[in-house]
Amino acid sequence: MAEPAIPNPESPRGAFDPHHPPSTDLIDKCVHCGFCLATCPTYALWGEEMDSPRGRIYLMKLGLKEDGQVQLDPTFVNHMDNCLGCMACLTACPSGVQYDKLIEATRAQIERNYPRPMAERILRKMLFEFFPQPERLRWLLGPMRIYQRSGLQSLVRRSGLLKLLPASLGAMEALMPSPSGKTTTSGGVLPERIEAQGERRLRVGLLLGCVQSVFFPEVNAATARVLAAEGCEVVIPKDQCCCGALMIHAGEEKQALDYARRTIDAFERAQVDQVVINAAGCGSNMKDYGYLLREDIRYADRAKAFSAKCRDISEVLAQLEPRAARHPIPLKVAYHDSCHLQHAQAVRTQPRTVLGKIPGLQIVEPAEAALCCGSAGIYNLVRPGPAKELGERKVRNVLATNPDIVVSGNPGCLLQLRSGLKASGSGLRVVHIVELVDASIRGFPAQSLLER
Repeated sequence: MAEPAIPNPESPRGAFDPHHPPSTDLIDKCVHCGFCLATCPTYALWGEEMDSPRGRIYLMKLGLKEDGQVQLDPTFVNHMDNCLGCMACLTACPSGVQYDKLIEATRAQIERNYPRPMAERILRKMLFEFFPQPERLRWLLGPMRIYQRSGLQSLVRRSGLLKLLPASLGAMEALMPSPSGKTTTSGGVLPERIEAQGERRLRVGLLLGCVQSVFFPEVNAATARVLAAEGCEVVIPKDQCCCGALMIHAGEEKQALDYARRTIDAFERAQVDQVVINAAGCGSNMKDYGYLLREDIRYADRAKAFSAKCRDISEVLAQLEPRAARHPIPLKVAYHDSCHLQHAQAVRTQPRTVLGKIPGLQIVEPAEAALCCGSAGIYNLVRPGPAKELGERKVRNVLATNPDIVVSGNPGCLLQLRSGLKASGSGLRVVHIVELVDASIRGFPAQSLLER
């Protein structure tokens, strides 16, 4: 990932406090050309200028003015909250505007200085009390399974009760992972160290993730198996924690940086060559630690060195010449690009390279690949309306390719796509890219991938 520009210190002015307001240096790079409009999800939905990247940048610029023309009021906050943070504008921008730095700085200002309505505060507090804490997320598994398996879920859905609940609760219910979904691997607790098969090529640390470790343990198990099969010694630090991605993207800066420091500490002690990540949102955040901790005397240099070691699983597998034999999987696969992989990390060719090494696999490309599916961290829970519209649009594009199976590289995308496909009446399975590689290495029949 290219080293980001560090904004010059700013004096407090206008709507923002003195701690890292959106930088005029970065704002002034935007020439308002409009290349970002075609790939911006909210602009695609509404055609509203202030819900496009250049519109939001203009609002930030006005917010820096001392005349008080723009304040952190509900209108300003709403336009910033509408942004999914998908970073498609980074890919589209010919001027290299670092919109990610601008929106994260602005959201941090909002969370420090804007008094959100009580209902929003409660929802956000609940999300950040559970999602970064896998042990707390696991508390929900038992009640969730009872709700789904007892027939209560079917009864609630038929009764229309969900329509009476707040939209965010309805979105949570729709996004619940299925309790009966078959996987290509078995989940379970992974050991702290897994030996490489054959001569060791790399010693890697594996980030388990928060949502990934609880809702998709089979993905972590597959990741560890594939890495070992390709000659990697896999180290899984027990003391690893949340990477802070959800918080930094939502403006919860202090908590996010605390998690970043703890993550660096855990993997430094593991003494690994690379840190492997199988959740795109986590990867984009961890590759940015050097920027996020740039002013921390104790961590600045360490964070920069740590970020340089971070790799998405597709990057690692594309880099290594395959050692483990791949068995044929004669399926048509629709590959969905996660936004934080293709835009924030600029990782596009590597997943296709990895899939292309599986004999018999046909990769098909859905239309509007650059457009977000609507997951975007906690977006589909705090902005369920537009998230649902984007999810339905993504599902239509996926189904138009007539695939046998859908593949992606991010847990949020997996949940969003599964929910959208189920709502559409489709029986298509959605799996993580590493599950497909694992199935090929282990010689699983293609039919087993299609069964739920």
